[in-house]
Amino acid sequence: MMTPFDELSARFFSFLRRYFSLNEVAISDVMMVLQDDARKDGFGDFSSNAAMVLARALGKSPRLIAQEIAAHFSDLAVERLEVAGPGFLNFFLTDACFAQEAQRYAANISSALASSRERYQIRSYSVEFVSANPTGPLHIGHGRGGIIGDVVGNVLRFLGNTVVKEFYVNDAGKQITTLGMSLMIRCRQVLGEQVELPEDSYHGEYLLQMAREMTSAVPDVVRSALEKNDVCYFSEYAYHRLREEQEETLAEYKIIFDVWFSERTLHASGEVDSSINLLIERGHTYELEGALWFKSTAFGDDKDRVLRRANGEYTYVAADVAYMLNKLKRGAEQLIMVLGQDHHSYVVRLKGILTALGYRPEQLDVILYQLVTVKEDGEVMRLSKRAGRIVSLKDIIDTVGPDVARFFYLNRKADAHLDFDLALALRRTDENPVFYLQYAYVRTGSILERAQNIAAMAKFSAQDLHSFAAEERLLLRKIFALKSMLVNISYNYQAHLLTYYVLELAQQFHSFYAVCRVIAPEDVEQSKRRLAVVALVRSTLGTCLELLGISTPAAM
Repeated sequence: MMTPFDELSARFFSFLRRYFSLNEVAISDVMMVLQDDARKDGFGDFSSNAAMVLARALGKSPRLIAQEIAAHFSDLAVERLEVAGPGFLNFFLTDACFAQEAQRYAANISSALASSRERYQIRSYSVEFVSANPTGPLHIGHGRGGIIGDVVGNVLRFLGNTVVKEFYVNDAGKQITTLGMSLMIRCRQVLGEQVELPEDSYHGEYLLQMAREMTSAVPDVVRSALEKNDVCYFSEYAYHRLREEQEETLAEYKIIFDVWFSERTLHASGEVDSSINLLIERGHTYELEGALWFKSTAFGDDKDRVLRRANGEYTYVAADVAYMLNKLKRGAEQLIMVLGQDHHSYVVRLKGILTALGYRPEQLDVILYQLVTVKEDGEVMRLSKRAGRIVSLKDIIDTVGPDVARFFYLNRKADAHLDFDLALALRRTDENPVFYLQYAYVRTGSILERAQNIAAMAKFSAQDLHSFAAEERLLLRKIFALKSMLVNISYNYQAHLLTYYVLELAQQFHSFYAVCRVIAPEDVEQSKRRLAVVALVRSTLGTCLELLGISTPAAM
């Protein structure tokens, strides 16, 4: 079912085709944009670039075309149509049309926001993010990749897609052996032996603390493993312990994965062997000096990549081949990976592998995010897992709480550097955007609760949304803009736009509340209309906060 705004857009495009004898190609770049920016109040409810787009094809100036459209296009939903600037068309809608859209949102905002599903290609997504090596605690950078992947997954799922949130556990290879060696040496140190960690070990304090706990809890088992030089025991102990801690930290961060996928299973099941054989059969490999190479340069990479070393060991590239095939075979139509910016060349390699396997490279989207620095008292904190100087994600969560951590990590474009300001994050004032948002949500609740104590206003409904004042209309336009923004996020994965949007909505609500008296006993009709607007603001804020994974408190 088309919405009132959708119907207006359809009628306008039909007019352009008919009046100017144009086809779909000619008007493909024409847009009708909802004006939700408070700074542009007075520019109508919608604006269109139609005149500028059609100028070349029609051989006229944009302003003349705009004036011609304004003179001939009429619609019951449009109160007036004005020409602005070089040829922009500003549509001012009737209260009846605006009220119909507002009532639809008020009746069921989830249904209204998801109504674009009728024209939206529902797909099955695999969203892989965080995927930290199980060799230490999650560091502050993982917090950024985590929230980006989580919110992108939330938005895709909200729009009706099938979404599998996935963590890829790199639990095979030399790094696990190095982890075990490092823990074993730490245990020897705790027991009084004079032994130093090699340079390529993991030097973090977390392994020293783990060694103290082990030697205290199971001293006999530890001593026996040390006597046997059983690196495998220490590797498995550290690996399982650290992976459990990662899962606990992410749960505190409100991230719950659908799948924790072990790299080991790819080797044990033979999937690595079979996927490499597939590349060989397709002619995308060659042997050199005993090693097996993937012809990665044929797909735009800067060099070819080793799949199998001369000693017979597979590289991590070989596991990547098997893992992508595994996700596709499990039903994923689109693969999304969230990676740090240092994986830039990795993208070309992965798309090349997909192409070599017979898939389209467009079936893989990679979101690259920039580095994170934490500032404390104006100073940047230096991070190094191997050197033992760690500011972990858990440290951040324990200090500022998961709500603030999630918002601060997301409140900037992924490809821009992020400074995490601890001082601002700890403030309980309007300067802290999370406090500001939650206060707006709580304020809407308190207004509605007060209305319940006034008999004449206790039973307002969606039908009370009509004949709007300018401030009410502006606030409603902001609410209506959420739907197209969510669809845009589902295509461009710019999850930070949701934080920008919800802050702007809260700001507009606070501005509205400052100048508009909501509960006015002398004007019951106006009060009920404004209460319905406040209720709609509350449900919109609640929807956004839910998508962001931020709590909605009852009081502050």
